[in-house]
Amino acid sequence: MGEEIELVLDKYRAAGRIVAEVREEAVGRIREGVALLEVAEFVENSIREKGAEPAFPCNISRNEEAAHATPSIDDRTAFGKDIVKLDIGAHIDGYIGDSAVTVDLSGNGEGLVKASEAALNEAIKIIRDGISTIEIGEVIENTIREQGYKPIVNLSGHGLMRYNSHAQPTIPNVKYEHGVILRENDVIAIEPFATDAQGAGKVVESGNAEIYSLIKAKPVRLKEAKRLLEEIKKYQGLPFAKRWLPRERLDLALRTLENTKGVLRDYPVLKEEGNGLISQAEHTVIVKEDGCEVTTASFKLF
Repeated sequence: MGEEIELVLDKYRAAGRIVAEVREEAVGRIREGVALLEVAEFVENSIREKGAEPAFPCNISRNEEAAHATPSIDDRTAFGKDIVKLDIGAHIDGYIGDSAVTVDLSGNGEGLVKASEAALNEAIKIIRDGISTIEIGEVIENTIREQGYKPIVNLSGHGLMRYNSHAQPTIPNVKYEHGVILRENDVIAIEPFATDAQGAGKVVESGNAEIYSLIKAKPVRLKEAKRLLEEIKKYQGLPFAKRWLPRERLDLALRTLENTKGVLRDYPVLKEEGNGLISQAEHTVIVKEDGCEVTTASFKLF
């Protein structure tokens, strides 16, 4: 049994190493005038070249956007003086590494960026077998507030399981009354989000979705929809981008699946309710008896 667990953990570690490598390479490509689509495709292709598969589409969320923003196939948007959240996931045989970093192109976001990074580092310091997620949420919230910013209350970290990028337990970014006790060899993603004084500290859905996941395959009549359903089964429930799909009559086929209840979940872009700027920092960790192992760390943490 112990050997089986280590084999699984080694796949988490391998996926985490690839995420760390690609994250560091991609950060250097985020510059004013560079197309978002260019960076997203670089990330996803690099993951594949290194022997893994994307666990979800590369998220590139800017300014008041928090998550679920990924370029469309014909997107020509380029980076400006933005605060950019780059969220990357890779999997090997379904075992996932998930990490995010904020890149400040505005020149004014240093404090906001440091707030989420500091919260992540302080959370990592206390993780061990037997700790409650209540304690983690409290440390994240206190650290962000001490930096002069607000945590995003309705975004959280999460567990990582095979072919499940948002599994239980929830890892809150604020203190809650009820929590879960973490145990050795649990794999979780810690994911603090911070916003500035203008922000409401909460995100809402906004805009169209470019990211989907399969809930359950069901019979459909349209032949294009049938073909599309077979295509997306290969993601085994993990999120995929619309731009990854075959182009032939795509809109009709996708709309058919969306209108068939219980087949697809869509992921609209999440934006700060008060239009505050947002920063994000994230690492994947394996809980250990007296600490944790950060699978997505580069040579040093933030």
